[in-house]
Amino acid sequence: MKATLTVLGSGTSMGVPTIGCDCGVCHSADPHDRRTRPSVLIEYAGRHVLIDSTPDFREQAIRENIRQIDAVLYTHTHADHILGLDDLRPLSYLHKPNRLPLYAKPEAAEFIRNMFQYIFNPTYKFGGLPQVELKELRGPVDLFGARFEPVPVIHGEAEIEGFRFGSAAYLTDHSEIPEASFAKLQNLDILFLDALRHKPHPTHSTVENSLSIVERLKPKRAFFTHICHDLPHEETNALLPEGVRLSYDGMKLEFEL
Repeated sequence: MKATLTVLGSGTSMGVPTIGCDCGVCHSADPHDRRTRPSVLIEYAGRHVLIDSTPDFREQAIRENIRQIDAVLYTHTHADHILGLDDLRPLSYLHKPNRLPLYAKPEAAEFIRNMFQYIFNPTYKFGGLPQVELKELRGPVDLFGARFEPVPVIHGEAEIEGFRFGSAAYLTDHSEIPEASFAKLQNLDILFLDALRHKPHPTHSTVENSLSIVERLKPKRAFFTHICHDLPHEETNALLPEGVRLSYDGMKLEFEL
């Protein structure tokens, strides 16, 4: 089955430009250096599956003319991955009388319920709420004829989820990939990896570390995401090997799901 992946956001948690920063990347005229918070959209068979709803989701959805979301998968509960949940409202209304399904592993689902009590706690009686249903993700899930398999990765001291879907995998916010997860990442066409910067970081992968992962897994195409303002797009791409590139907001890729 043919599918399209759109990079909604390729930036780090503070986004690029970063507030108050006077660096060359934050003031770059290259549109590829404008990076909203990290998220992707997978489209196939008339369906649209979102991975993470960032604080920039409204901007991303308007930019990409998103008119439909059929399910949302969450990697983890940091602010840059969940705070756009409320902006799903207008798209969730299209599901009435049903609700838009959201998937997160049990501890993440509990966090989201507490974070957004006005949505999920029935004692709150506000109007105009997102029409969503939070489902606990305990393994692979079939969404509209496509299998989405969680791939555990380490983000600092926490274990969070990446996802494999067909010949593609999306791993963001990782400092380490457990050995068991490498078995889930074989024979890929497309691999997305966290590559924050060159300088080491306690909770994120570096360009050099992610290049070593690419060398081990040998996907046909590799793209780096969760990029901070240390990496100018054009200059960094010129230094990367063939088949490896920085992703950018609005990038579209076709693959087999």
